[in-house]
Amino acid sequence: MNPVPFTATGNSFAIHEWRGSGPATLHVHNSDDEAWHVLEGELVFRYADRTEIAGAGTTVFVPAGVAHTYTAGADARYLIVLTPRLRALIAALQADRDPTHQSEIYQRFDSELLE
Repeated sequence: MNPVPFTATGNSFAIHEWRGSGPATLHVHNSDDEAWHVLEGELVFRYADRTEIAGAGTTVFVPAGVAHTYTAGADARYLIVLTPRLRALIAALQADRDPTHQSEIYQRFDSELLE
């Protein structure tokens, strides 16, 4: 039996336990910081100028304005720390999976796709 994933949402940020990768392309959040804490497995972060592997026990912080994306290994489990705007961005992207709408959705939430 799998335990219920952790989730907590407040006024200034939310923490969610997740599995799976982020968007496949580099993107930037112009006004919002984001962080991940790897519980199991590893995440591979790609930035404009480098790649970083984060294993279990590692915390990665990406400040606003830094282009990034990440992929999760098959067994990766992690906590993601999001602002309310980023939480709303993800919800909008999940509600409308049409790739032709993604750029506009990112822009609505002060973010942009770079690839």
